Amino acid sequence: MKKFLLCSSAIAAIALPATAHAQSTGSLDFEDSEIVVTGTVASDVAGVEIPDSPKAKVEISSEIIQRQIPGQTINDTLNLVPGVSFTNNDPFGSLGGSFTVRGFGADRISQTLDGIPLNDSGGYALYTNQMLDPEIIEAATVSLGSTDVDSPTASAAGGTINIRSKMPDNDFGVTTVLTYGDIIARGNDVSRMMYRGFIKVETGEITPGGLKAYFTASTTQNDSTFSNYGGVKKQQYNGKIYQPLGDNGDFIAVAGHYNQNRNNFNGSPARYSDPDTYGIQDPADRFYDLYDGTPCSTDEPEAGVADSPNSCGSPFERRFNPSNTGNIRANARFTLSDKLVLTVDPSYQYVKANGGGTSSGGYEYADPTTGLLGQIDGSYYAGVDLNGDGDTLDRVRILTPSQTQTDRFVVIANLAYELNDFNRFRLSYTFDHADHRQTGQAGLLQRNGVPYDVFPVNDPIVAANGLVLNKRDRKSVAMLNQVAGEYRGEFGDLTVLVGARMPFFERKLDQRCYNLGPDDGYGDCIAAADAAIYEAAYPDSALPEKRTRKYDKFLPSAGLTYNFTPEASVFVSYAKNLSVPGTDTLYGSLYYDETDPRANPTPETSDAFDVGLRFQSNKIQAQIAGWYSKYNNRLISVYYAECDCSVSYNLGTVDKYGIDGSIAYKPIDALTVYAFGSWQKSEIKDDVVTSTETYATAGKREAGAPKYMIGGRIQGDLGPVQLGAQAKRTGMRYLNDINTVTLPGYTTVDADIRVNLGYFEENLDKAYLQFNVTNIFDEVYIGSASGGLTTPSSYVNIGAPRAFTASLIWGF
Repeated sequence: MKKFLLCSSAIAAIALPATAHAQSTGSLDFEDSEIVVTGTVASDVAGVEIPDSPKAKVEISSEIIQRQIPGQTINDTLNLVPGVSFTNNDPFGSLGGSFTVRGFGADRISQTLDGIPLNDSGGYALYTNQMLDPEIIEAATVSLGSTDVDSPTASAAGGTINIRSKMPDNDFGVTTVLTYGDIIARGNDVSRMMYRGFIKVETGEITPGGLKAYFTASTTQNDSTFSNYGGVKKQQYNGKIYQPLGDNGDFIAVAGHYNQNRNNFNGSPARYSDPDTYGIQDPADRFYDLYDGTPCSTDEPEAGVADSPNSCGSPFERRFNPSNTGNIRANARFTLSDKLVLTVDPSYQYVKANGGGTSSGGYEYADPTTGLLGQIDGSYYAGVDLNGDGDTLDRVRILTPSQTQTDRFVVIANLAYELNDFNRFRLSYTFDHADHRQTGQAGLLQRNGVPYDVFPVNDPIVAANGLVLNKRDRKSVAMLNQVAGEYRGEFGDLTVLVGARMPFFERKLDQRCYNLGPDDGYGDCIAAADAAIYEAAYPDSALPEKRTRKYDKFLPSAGLTYNFTPEASVFVSYAKNLSVPGTDTLYGSLYYDETDPRANPTPETSDAFDVGLRFQSNKIQAQIAGWYSKYNNRLISVYYAECDCSVSYNLGTVDKYGIDGSIAYKPIDALTVYAFGSWQKSEIKDDVVTSTETYATAGKREAGAPKYMIGGRIQGDLGPVQLGAQAKRTGMRYLNDINTVTLPGYTTVDADIRVNLGYFEENLDKAYLQFNVTNIFDEVYIGSASGGLTTPSSYVNIGAPRAFTASLIWGF
């Protein structure tokens, strides 16, 4: 069998090797040509690598990541990958955004950090402003169209993105980054400043056995992009400890991550424009002052008078979107024999977050129809004095966000057996258990419209009967047990990969409020003792209940790679994928009787095919791939800001196909060039039929996916100065599935300059000045948008305007 050869410089690469591109530690080992990497030879060109895999993948390394704005979300950097479209809500990566991969939204893309899933366990959403600080990201790999056999996901039908954190250094060192930024948009002299600080401490090897670690902290503060109100305050902490075990490549690595965001929703003036055009005429119109008057005061309480709330605290821009997220994750590799290797990746994640606005129906008295207290048909009845005027006659504006708290445990284990030099097998088991608590506790506002606590779950309003006022009250337990197997065989120039995974997914639903209809996933929340009165008044509502939904599917996959020469190869792959319905769809289905087919939403399945050519050398990394995916029961969930709710529907059968390509070329050491492009098409096969209407979707394209994207990056090394520029053209998109509203294409151009201070002073060899300008020509375009089946939400985000940052990077 292959020898386990290790050099001292390669030990750190065993856990997360430079040539590994999959998700878990087991996948890292299995797909490479050797189980153990014997060196850390760089195989990327210009920070881009095309992995030698039967699947279409592209990896972006730290060479490019570190040239972007410090603190920028990694998802924005992945805009340089063909087939990926990310729209940033602000230039600095702090206020979120949305993206698609081959036309699939974030809820169909599995994003992982060192193998652990980052998607929300309920609706599979991703929150791009909570990603790992880019200074400690080694690389990010996009797998286009398919997942690995041990992927911890029941939703990824459109591919995976794996973020790989860096390994600790062998030597002690400290790195600091200080950044100042501002918007420099044309047509307006507004200032939207950004400040960021980052520090990383490397311990180096602190024991003879090679134990080493690093610890980091960062803080970011920036203003809202377009409105004069709000912004974000963000802090993040990370750490990683690595311990090699012996000299055969075994190891244990433990990492921790904590991120805290305190931000407002990012206002965008396009949401007030004509919903048939979604455009703005003058670039200066992007920036505006909050329309309700700020500062403001809530209604003055007056004893004995039925006070009514005013609008103070109600604008979209004044809504808070706070989050506390953290994880502890481990990667471990154990050699059981000269042919058998065990890898284990356990993790724990915690989420506490909310989003939403205020309600004007914060009644202090009881529901006049039923005399009940609680939340009924969108109005809140407390029966207590909420504004301190001594009576219970009033309506009071209150805080009513949607609260989520999650505890999630994941374990991925792989057992790899190497029969001989050319044949290896692995068995995999994945366990993913998430307690997903969704509530909507109401809280009080101060006189200036600002919440006393952005997390009203900490101190909620309690009604006179002891009931906590809730807009929703439900709990789900999502549990994935998955077994998988894979075989890799090498037959001369032909490499074959055959596998299958069998997910057993179970979601336990506990709806503790009454459903008023299939689109009412929140329901009316009252005290259990008042059930008889409520049910007599609302006989058509569905009762609170518990149900369990189970999904399982055999998902085969296969691929081959054939090398014509050591550099040139052809690859073909096939994978069957599954995406089970999220919580909003399933809670909506509880409105129907158990025997009704609508009470059992059908999961989405797909068959994905890729075929392509690639060329890999130390000068060129190139790939072109054609792909085709056929989807059944294509499930769509759309968020509407107006009601702070999501609506789900089924597009039925959808065919999607396209071409992706990229080439990275290094003609000389001082110059690197990278170009990429993609074209994609989707076709909805049938009209969507509901109980009340038929929608003309047959033959139409899916909403949200650009028709094409093309771009590139060039970087030159001029001694003490490195210059970089990148550009991307994104084609038009449809905003709805009946294709009546279009969003025009747009082009963005960015530039970066890095000055090596060590060129002028030898002792400053780890010190740099870096300048970034994004959206140089200040292109005005619609970024993320809440599209839908027909008439979309009136809320869209304008893309990030031109911005400038200056950074001092200092290390020793």
